[in-house]
Amino acid sequence: MNLKLFSTLAAATFLGYGSACAQQSQSRPNIIVFLVDDMGWQDTSLPFWDKKTRYNEMYETPNMERLASQGMMFTQAYACPVSSPTRCSLMTGMNMARHRVTNWTLERDKTTDGKSDVVNLPEWNYNGIAQAEAVAHTAVAKSFVQVLKDSGYHTIHCGKAHWGSIDTPGENPCHFGFDVNITGTAAGGLASYLSEFNYGHDRDGKPNSLMAIPGLEKYWGTGTFVTEALTKEAISSLDKAKKYGQPFYLYMSHYAVHIPIDKDMRFFPKYVRKGLSDKDAAYASLVEGMDKSLGDIMDWLDKNDEAKNTIIVFLGDNGGLACNPKFREGPLFTQNSPLKSGKGSLYEGGIRVPFIVKWGDKVKAGTRNDNSIIIEDLYPTILDMAGVKQYKVPQTIDGMDIVPLMEGKSDKNLVNRSLVWNFPNIWDGYGPGVNLNCAIRRGDWKLIYYYDTGRKELFNIPQDIGENNDLSIQNPAKVKELSAILGKTLREMKAQRPTFKATGEPCKWPDE
Repeated sequence: MNLKLFSTLAAATFLGYGSACAQQSQSRPNIIVFLVDDMGWQDTSLPFWDKKTRYNEMYETPNMERLASQGMMFTQAYACPVSSPTRCSLMTGMNMARHRVTNWTLERDKTTDGKSDVVNLPEWNYNGIAQAEAVAHTAVAKSFVQVLKDSGYHTIHCGKAHWGSIDTPGENPCHFGFDVNITGTAAGGLASYLSEFNYGHDRDGKPNSLMAIPGLEKYWGTGTFVTEALTKEAISSLDKAKKYGQPFYLYMSHYAVHIPIDKDMRFFPKYVRKGLSDKDAAYASLVEGMDKSLGDIMDWLDKNDEAKNTIIVFLGDNGGLACNPKFREGPLFTQNSPLKSGKGSLYEGGIRVPFIVKWGDKVKAGTRNDNSIIIEDLYPTILDMAGVKQYKVPQTIDGMDIVPLMEGKSDKNLVNRSLVWNFPNIWDGYGPGVNLNCAIRRGDWKLIYYYDTGRKELFNIPQDIGENNDLSIQNPAKVKELSAILGKTLREMKAQRPTFKATGEPCKWPDE
């Protein structure tokens, strides 16, 4: 079908659907997705493992504990190894191999990859995603936010976006169906958390960095940490949304706990008194500032009689920034142990993230779920939560609806599934030998394959959560089985792979 005609028919369908939904808006749940940037799996007092670690003792996140006591923790939730791929998978429902935004994005038509002497990296979609087919190296898809808006939701974006490069449609959250955009741009981080530095602007109000945060001028010079400023703005938007009589969707996407590790003085002195170094105390203050934001939003829901009718999904976008040579000056300020490595890696420390969901009587309070889930699952799941049962989009949805798991039901399709990642790139924090790889998790087993060397690693994750014991030599049958599934899946998704500089030939797939 012609894409323009397809879009027209889809729009007509949603106009009718949206009218029907508007009439029953009071019965539809509000939805909040609370996303934390670069938060390690252990950067919380809430243990997602079967035991507490010293890192759980280091941090104080009472509101994460509060949320978990009211909902369900997923102990094996996965994202992508860096920010943009995760956020694009969330918005489109596509696996990173399919949307091909496989590294972080920033400037139009420029890659952010490191260099290799052995391979040429593929022409990935370094301009990000968009709902319009207008810019090369962009994945085109309809966001679930647009679907929610078309079906009667009031939609609010607050914080970091990072879906499209500068001067492309995808840099603006409003392009994806958000009615309100608070500070969302192409930036993948922030220049400063501090109002004393105008969040990255000079005295004349001009940005002094591509990471300057716009739209918070009223907080400049007030001593308001950016996490608090964003929370205030989000709550102001919720006050407004409540008057509309529509269900709302709030995407609370914090810049915290991304570098720079600025001190949130509301909490920093406490961690120094606990004996932490200044750097570790500063990082812990970022974590607790984020947690306070979560608590403030939960308090607003309670005070406004919206708590019972509001779903909250809490998660991180990739592993914590740890074991990274680029940022090793002084003591590490985050650690993902017992998980191996961190952000930018396909080891567990780079892709496993905290995940909590609270949903009234639908999700049993104080429960844990050990099934493996992945970021693109949120696309069909959120639409199911919102009561949107039928929708048409131009892209292939790779995510699976995990509502049955949230409801405590057994679903063999969700239990026996394969999760895959494709990272044919070199993240600028690492070099060859760490990236240029792909991976699969199926059941207890995980296989990592390196394009440039052909090396394979096999781990039994429940028995070896730290991925310290490579079992590829001892278990060639499992290596062959997972290689076949991974290779077949990547080809079906039209995934990309590097090519060798010496021959111009593509690197082999894992099953070749």
